[in-house]
Amino acid sequence: MNNNNLKGWLYLLPAIVFLGFFMVYPLVDVFIYSFEEGYNFASQSYSGTGIFNYSFVLHDPYFMQALKNTILMVIITVPLSTGFALLISLALSSIKPLRNAFQTIYFLPYVTNTLAVGLVFMILFKKTPYSDGLANMLISLFGGTSVDFIEGPYWAKMFVFCFYIIWVVLPFKILILTSAIASVNPMYYKAARIDGAGSFTMFKKITLPMISPMIFYLIITGFIGAFKSYSDAVALFGTDLNAAGMNTIVGYVYDMLYGDSGGYPSYASAAAIILFAVVLTITVINLTVSRKRAVY
Repeated sequence: MNNNNLKGWLYLLPAIVFLGFFMVYPLVDVFIYSFEEGYNFASQSYSGTGIFNYSFVLHDPYFMQALKNTILMVIITVPLSTGFALLISLALSSIKPLRNAFQTIYFLPYVTNTLAVGLVFMILFKKTPYSDGLANMLISLFGGTSVDFIEGPYWAKMFVFCFYIIWVVLPFKILILTSAIASVNPMYYKAARIDGAGSFTMFKKITLPMISPMIFYLIITGFIGAFKSYSDAVALFGTDLNAAGMNTIVGYVYDMLYGDSGGYPSYASAAAIILFAVVLTITVINLTVSRKRAVY
């Protein structure tokens, strides 16, 4: 090994140690826990090894509800938030005056505390003895029937949950896509106008291919972030997410460790490994598609 390679590895050593200690080791430890049956946290002992923990988790109705909620939320929020962010970014890129002011306004929800945003959403959508909420006021104004979006039917709670997730992640995606659009060489557009290309053609043939790496980056990170969602649900529906029927996979893992039904690290580990497998599979699929579709 020459001196340059040795220096390179020395520079990387702190990061390697950090990642190994805080990421690789916990992952291996959780994987081992997931196969230890009847694990006792106090005595650090277990009765045997096998796949019973996975079987229990996959047959637990609370986990299946959390899995359903998470997958449904991911399928809805990731495409919609990316699509809305792209439309808003295109609009901002075409507005010269006050562009920076609009970017700041759109970015404000990203730097606002998650629980504070959740409290605002509860005020807007929750029915109380004193008020039906602003959303229901608008529904009643158009002749509709009021709905309790926080403690009412499942579809109403899922609507608010997805709306909240999109609202929270939208600013970051707008910032990334606005920067990506601004980085496209304007000479491409000038050449296209000379050839008589319209706005839609330029978007399809120039803008979209040039910013495709950023779009796939947002899709991949969006899937990962959405699957890890937990505090968002707590901000809207409180800490007893199982009773509300709005728990997520991460919430299920937390409940198995620290909740009222807590003290089952083996079950929590099995659920965490299942979540890891799902996220890894989707990430690999997205990366494979991005290599074929994205323009680098």
